[in-house]
Amino acid sequence: MNDEVPRDAAEELEIPIAELRWQCIEDWLDFATTADVEPVKGVVGQDDALEALRFGLEIDAPGQNVYVRGLTGTGRTTTIQHLLTDIQPPCPPTDDRCYVHNFEQPDRPKLLTVPRGKGVLLARRLDEFIEFVKQQLAPELGSDTIRARRGSLDDATQKAMLEVGKPFEEELKANGLALIPMQIGQAVQPTIVPVIGGEPVPFDKFEELQAQGQITPAQAEEVHQKISEFARRFEDVSQKIREVQLRHMEALKALFEAEARRILQFHVDRIQRDFVEPEVRAFVQAVVDDLVTNRLQMLGGDTDFTQNYRVNPILSRSDGAGPVIRETSPTLRNLLGSIDREFSAMGAFRSDHMMIHAGALLRADGGYLILEAREVLAEPGSWKILVRTLKTGVLEIVPSEVSDFWAGPLLKPEPIPLRVKVILIGDANLYQMLDLYDLDFAYLFKVLADFDSTIPRDQTGVSYYAGVLARVIRDEGLLPFDRQGVMAMSEHGARIAGQRDKLTTRFGRLSDVAREANYVAVKAGLDVVSREQVHEAVRRGRRRADLPARHYRKLITDGTIRIQTDGRQVGQINGLAVIQAGPLTYGFPSRITASIGPGTAGAVNIEREAELSGSIHTKGFYILGGLLRNLLKTDHPLAFSASVAFEQSYGGIDGDSASGAEMVCLLSALTEVPLRQDLAMTGAIDQMGHIQPIGAVSEKVEGFFEVCREAGLTGRQGVVIPRANAGDLMLNPQVLEVCAAGRFHVYAVDTVHQALALFTGQKTGIADASGHYEEGTLLRLATNRARAYWEMVAQTRASPARPANTSGR
Repeated sequence: MNDEVPRDAAEELEIPIAELRWQCIEDWLDFATTADVEPVKGVVGQDDALEALRFGLEIDAPGQNVYVRGLTGTGRTTTIQHLLTDIQPPCPPTDDRCYVHNFEQPDRPKLLTVPRGKGVLLARRLDEFIEFVKQQLAPELGSDTIRARRGSLDDATQKAMLEVGKPFEEELKANGLALIPMQIGQAVQPTIVPVIGGEPVPFDKFEELQAQGQITPAQAEEVHQKISEFARRFEDVSQKIREVQLRHMEALKALFEAEARRILQFHVDRIQRDFVEPEVRAFVQAVVDDLVTNRLQMLGGDTDFTQNYRVNPILSRSDGAGPVIRETSPTLRNLLGSIDREFSAMGAFRSDHMMIHAGALLRADGGYLILEAREVLAEPGSWKILVRTLKTGVLEIVPSEVSDFWAGPLLKPEPIPLRVKVILIGDANLYQMLDLYDLDFAYLFKVLADFDSTIPRDQTGVSYYAGVLARVIRDEGLLPFDRQGVMAMSEHGARIAGQRDKLTTRFGRLSDVAREANYVAVKAGLDVVSREQVHEAVRRGRRRADLPARHYRKLITDGTIRIQTDGRQVGQINGLAVIQAGPLTYGFPSRITASIGPGTAGAVNIEREAELSGSIHTKGFYILGGLLRNLLKTDHPLAFSASVAFEQSYGGIDGDSASGAEMVCLLSALTEVPLRQDLAMTGAIDQMGHIQPIGAVSEKVEGFFEVCREAGLTGRQGVVIPRANAGDLMLNPQVLEVCAAGRFHVYAVDTVHQALALFTGQKTGIADASGHYEEGTLLRLATNRARAYWEMVAQTRASPARPANTSGR
């Protein structure tokens, strides 16, 4: 058995130093510093997204709302704002919306729609009307002319009352009786009493005279009989008098109402000259009717009854441009609007139409509403109400299902017709979820503006980077970057992209690096930012977030977590995984072990049995069974039980990037051929044995490098990656320097055979037409071991059961 891969084979698999990190070509840049570069306007490298977004903004058709899909930091929001400013898409002119009191249903404020810009005018006209009512209506109703007309009515009424009562009084007088007012309890009532000696005599005095003998019982009886008869007749007379008085009151009321209407007509005419809308005129008439019918007697009092006459212009615009509203906190209240409440003197909450306020949906009427999809979905009820409003085209400020949020007398404002285009910003996962679970989503958001996270890594792309940097520097007053600084930023953009021949478009992250590089340069007293400051900014940023990775490496160094970086072991291999720390990714090794023996359980994924395996990782593990059947072409069933585990891993595991390493480890356990521990491997595998690409390849290489450096570099350590990922590598300069010195290596493999050769130092073998491998190869040994296990299992099944021991020993 060879201790290592033949040198020519290892050299063939090792990636050349020049391919471990892309270096920006200096000739691509024709300036000394970014001070000589014209700042880029708008967004870079998103032509398809821009075309779709422009179409979505300009088209006026049902359901043509826009979903802007892309990663954070790709310029989605900036692009939308620039486009809306630059193209100024045509927006249908929208009317002003006003809420007024509903005199028929006070809890249902009415909606008035008036021409654009006239909502505030209507409110001002009604305020002027109210001011006149408060200050001048009462004095004008008390003018000499009106007092004279009231005096005439009073005289006529008095005369009518005399005409009704005079015959009755004369008849009383002829019968020795009189009608006088008398205090009875708390009231004064007209009372019929006898006349003695020419003077009316109250009953108490009449009884005294009777007791003194001045009035005989016969005379008293006669008087009482007359009073009783006239009392019955007096009820009829009183009824006629009350009718006269009632007519008088009605005449007075009609007088004041007619005069009030005449006085108010000037203001009514003034409003009607400005507003020809029937609903506005109907409201003004309702105000006048309420005032003259129910409120005249309250003029000059302490109670303010004019609140119901005011107008609440909930949406009023003076210009003709379509509004662009960006709602950063799309709560249900902020989207729909709100209704204030106050604690009244009666000890209860109250609201009125003046307490209604517009939300983002109404403020965006006739224009655009920009929302973050994740924020809308995070707010209870917001997504449901947004979808309903877009479907119906009607805005309900208080939908029925959220009525409980408003205490006290509930207002139910009249719904508002709405015409708004929503621009929803989100990522691909949210788009997929909404498309899958919300049946209305596809019909309401028909326009997809897809922002790519990368642009080509060429001279044009690097020139874009220079222009974006120039814009950030100009806008924020940073130091200029020289060519080396721009090249370093471009190289960092290639690392963030993590894809062959691509640069990232996440300019938000790049801008953060530029700001920190500027900070480093200023601290050093420099007047220009160069490559060294960019590298230092990147290092500082990673250092601030890599505490968990440092702790993990410390645990490896002191032996708490067992990771070997030298020697050989059977059934043990170093896999590679990553962790996230904000936008940054850190790689670290994970020890994978396998054990095997005769049995029928097949390969067992311990992570899955412990419910720590994600679905993708589980799928990758199941592929191993298919690959084993493909590699070991036996004429018998595979009869062994094997278990594979990520040692000292107690959290969830997902992804299939370790499936290649798991396969190598499993074959090592089957053949008992030891594996190099100075290598780590990453890469997914298929059932044909191809090593497939994975993500975060640079971070994984660097993660194992850091562990090896702290344990001590031997010159043989390295990482095995899929050949398809070789072009994605962007190792940091420190790792690159060590690799160039031959003290660390990066190998690229296409198949599991190449990986096995690297880890075992043996030939894996090539199967002939019958599926047999030549003697002395690793896979021939694996086939032989598989047969031996099958024979053990078959022998165990064929042997009779051993009788029980009955000897007592």
